[in-house]
Amino acid sequence: MNINLRPFLYPWVVLAVAVIVLLVRRKAVSRHEDDTLHVLDGGGADQPVVAHQLDQIDKWGKILTVIALVYGVILGAAYAYQAWIETSQSGV
Repeated sequence: MNINLRPFLYPWVVLAVAVIVLLVRRKAVSRHEDDTLHVLDGGGADQPVVAHQLDQIDKWGKILTVIALVYGVILGAAYAYQAWIETSQSGV
């Protein structure tokens, strides 16, 4: 049983690139975050927008990371199983 696993590798690469893009996007958005507390002055009015953007990026980052990890583990297990079957049939 020899299945070509390369077509299954491409979606995993796309998922991994999406996770990396979200990581870079989060880093760019977090540069605009202000960690100081503005009680009396009106400074930091855009902080709720930045916090909402970071929450959305974090949510999708976690979802895509879990999907990419599970898909990668399944793909790796399929590759290992295929290699095990091939070596057991060849008698090595």
